[in-house]
Amino acid sequence: MKIAIIGAGLTGLVAGYRLSQKGHKVTIFEKGSDIGGLMGGFKIAGTSLEKAYHHIFSTDNYIIDLAKELGLFEKLSWHEEKTAIYSNGQIYPFMGVIDLLKFKPLDLFSKIRLGLVKVWLQYDNNWHKYESVTAVDWMKKWCGQKAYQVIWEPLLRGKFHQYYDKISMAWLWARIHTRGNSGKLGYFEGGFRIIADKLAERIINNGGKIKLNTEFNLPKSLNDLRDFDKILYTGPSKEVDYLGAVCVIFTTKQSLSKYYWHNINDSQSPFLAMIQHTNMIDKSNYGGKHVYYLGTYVPNDHKYFSQSDKEIQKEFFDYLKKIFPNFDTKNISQSFVFKFKNAQHVVTKNYKPAPYPSLDRAGLYVANFAQIYPEDRGTNYAVREGERVVMEMEK
Repeated sequence: MKIAIIGAGLTGLVAGYRLSQKGHKVTIFEKGSDIGGLMGGFKIAGTSLEKAYHHIFSTDNYIIDLAKELGLFEKLSWHEEKTAIYSNGQIYPFMGVIDLLKFKPLDLFSKIRLGLVKVWLQYDNNWHKYESVTAVDWMKKWCGQKAYQVIWEPLLRGKFHQYYDKISMAWLWARIHTRGNSGKLGYFEGGFRIIADKLAERIINNGGKIKLNTEFNLPKSLNDLRDFDKILYTGPSKEVDYLGAVCVIFTTKQSLSKYYWHNINDSQSPFLAMIQHTNMIDKSNYGGKHVYYLGTYVPNDHKYFSQSDKEIQKEFFDYLKKIFPNFDTKNISQSFVFKFKNAQHVVTKNYKPAPYPSLDRAGLYVANFAQIYPEDRGTNYAVREGERVVMEMEK
């Protein structure tokens, strides 16, 4: 068969690889100038770095198995998870029971309830019972009002903005259940871009094609694709609400923290998370400089999508200095701003994933991260979706 794939993100590349392995003539069309989607890379000190922060968990079997198949498993290294929370003007380590007991913003009873809820969700495999209740209502009931206000409300507001009180508890269950059972974080030497590059290489070696800077808008473009037997669309679904993402990345000689991941639990912060990437991957990989991400999710009509990079950087850096008073922008060597629309789908109560497959026309299939449920979107499940849609297409 002749198959057109719209989108050269990870799902499109995995699907293209599998289909080309089976002898199908695959052409991937990508509207951008590069492959990889959210895990697409750019160069810092000669090393590829993701435009949006990435790591995997030890439970991410789909992408781990793919890495083994592609001969990239030896480039995967595992690291201890070093997590902290910024709350009430202070950084607190948040990696286990001892840290929880020392966490000053909560009283002892709230800490006990929070800890018990985390353990319960880690071991409870029945996520269906969480579908019809919001995360807000469930966490208020079982963690208590104080723990909800200090821990969960900042996370939900920062992640989903105006949708925060509509998010299904099934989504939050998946984050806690999957990540709580992982233990370590994985990262690929050379960045996640090496996976996209290897998939593209295999596709081309199998007789496939990848065409960049080529945009198709369905259903308007269906006629332009009439020569193909089947079409796989991996872009956003019209049936689903999305939020955009903004990442400010910079390098500096300064080390601001000893932790890798920082949840910024303050509604006044312009960013939801600060990631000191070089507290996981050694700074020697980046010319001896520390690498930081400041990331947030915002509505697609947010001011950040019309502001200049300098305006966004100033707002982010000004707030970062409130967290770390010794932070000095004069020490910044490089800085970048990357913006992504439709970066996070909104998972409401009783969420119904976008139709799979979507047969608006015979031979048209859809596979995107809006179909990932109840898990949050990520590279592991992008691989799973690519594998799954191929099975549907070959029925």
